[in-house]
Amino acid sequence: MYYNDVMVTTSHPVTDSSFMLGDYVELERGIGNDFYALDPNLRQILDRFLTDEEREIAERLASEYGPLIGEKIAPRAEITDKNGPRLKSFDEWGYPVNEVIHSSSWIENKADLVRHGLCGLEGYVGKPVSGVALASVYYLVCQAETAVMCGLGMTAGAADIVERYAPIEVRDQIVSRLRSCDPDESWEGGMFLTERQGGSDVGANTTRAVSDGSEWRIYGDKHFCSNVDADIFVVLARTDDAPKGSKGLATFLIPRHLPNGDNNGFSIKRLKPKLGTVGVPTGEVHLEGSLAWLASSLPVDKKVEDMSPEQLARDGKGLNRMMEMVNGSRFGVALMGLGIHRRSFLEACIYAAKRSQFGNRIDSYPLVRETLVDIAMELEAGMALTFECASAGRGVLSNDDMAKFRRILVPLAKMRATREGLNAASKALEIFGGNGYMEDWPMARQFRDAQCHPIWEGTENIICIDVRRAMRSIAAHEALFARIESSLTDLPENKLIQKTSELIGKSLELAKEVVHVSLHTKEDEALLHVRRVANLLADVTSATLLLDEAAWGLNNGNARKAVLAYRYAKTHLAANPIDEIFSNDRTVLDLFEPLIRYGSIEENQALLAVGID
Repeated sequence: MYYNDVMVTTSHPVTDSSFMLGDYVELERGIGNDFYALDPNLRQILDRFLTDEEREIAERLASEYGPLIGEKIAPRAEITDKNGPRLKSFDEWGYPVNEVIHSSSWIENKADLVRHGLCGLEGYVGKPVSGVALASVYYLVCQAETAVMCGLGMTAGAADIVERYAPIEVRDQIVSRLRSCDPDESWEGGMFLTERQGGSDVGANTTRAVSDGSEWRIYGDKHFCSNVDADIFVVLARTDDAPKGSKGLATFLIPRHLPNGDNNGFSIKRLKPKLGTVGVPTGEVHLEGSLAWLASSLPVDKKVEDMSPEQLARDGKGLNRMMEMVNGSRFGVALMGLGIHRRSFLEACIYAAKRSQFGNRIDSYPLVRETLVDIAMELEAGMALTFECASAGRGVLSNDDMAKFRRILVPLAKMRATREGLNAASKALEIFGGNGYMEDWPMARQFRDAQCHPIWEGTENIICIDVRRAMRSIAAHEALFARIESSLTDLPENKLIQKTSELIGKSLELAKEVVHVSLHTKEDEALLHVRRVANLLADVTSATLLLDEAAWGLNNGNARKAVLAYRYAKTHLAANPIDEIFSNDRTVLDLFEPLIRYGSIEENQALLAVGID
């Protein structure tokens, strides 16, 4: 890692405020570097959130994955993007084979990640792995390729569902395969939720489940099936006499092959011709009597012999079980947005340092500097929001409030991180100029891939409605407001901190009023404004979590994060372009280098640059 233009090692911890990354001009491109070593902000997040024991495990994993991702996974991802999967429906004799053919780059990337325990990190490390450490690994992987994270992330999610709800006679075998670190033995998981006539209206699903003794047979079609050539799938279906709507759905586990190796009534009709995330195959699937196991949990007041398979399937909680995997996937998609955001920032910094126009590096020009600083600001706000999901207010909220807090924070993080990831990819591509639009430069793929993530696991509209659902069903906003209020007390005596806190405090009161009105107004009017409500909550929460980081930074002698927190609060909570034009804020001009290279900023230097006396 370069600090002050000198290569140094990166053993934990690196919180010394005198360190600063070397000039980006020394780097040729993002690929080929240790992604963890180039990301002091991630290191500081791990330092802030984790106990010493948790931090040692996180350091081991991040230090292992950083070079693996930057030096091996990322280069292969470029090859995969140009050599996507293809469906082989028949062999040379005309017999159906229904096989997806992948490039060697895709196969090698998945094998390397499996060997490094991506789908079973606790077994790989031999100790519990914190949610924050797990998120850091996923975030690093996503900087290389979100497609591979989709497939292996669903595998980890499927393992959780199997462990909770699969019949005991098959549970251990399936879980061990899904969490295996041996590529020759490991299985992959997938999730079949969407149908052509349903889309986001999951209650319109028509896939049928027919009881066959202790097992089931599934009949129907699924329309958007990512990781379509996995080994086991979590699938929604309904029994013939189940009620209409989402309450009539049950969750089933379908293996791709029967124990003897035969096809399990499973056929891929076609692969989708996608804009991005090319590596992971997404297809349309037909199920014709596929053997399945019911994913269910026995009510505490019932014995298994008292309930028929049909009664278990009609407990009305099938969609809830599927949503456990969906909510985990939404958190993963938020990390995908962050990964692309971070990669876009890194590539833009390198290009702007190396590219000269009119006799100067383009990162010397004010508008380029402002763009890079604001990409960094939004990235660190998104990281603060998303990594807080992994912590869920630990040490601040009660256990009940932590669950409510995470329930609303995950959709907010998914909404914000994926949207800003797309924005960052667009801005970074533009910094490259015409080169950015070319497929032989790094930004075209990042931009194509980024557009997928506001859609995956629920479009932005659906996510905003889910935020409202969390507020109406369990008053999740109350835990969110409690978490924000906890950060506005006992703050350091610092003008930047105080001004940021004032902006947050005013916006918090506004948010409380807005939420109250939205929960007590006509449904159509509330739904019209639900996106505005969700964005306001994301703004206030992100600013608050940056404020937490700013206070931590000041305690370590660095006002860098305080500068970013204040800039973020001004931009999102008190935006007025006329005021900005006539202000004497020189942040991006005078503090550019320490902001984009993670250097130290003294308190007086910060106040002078932002124009606070």
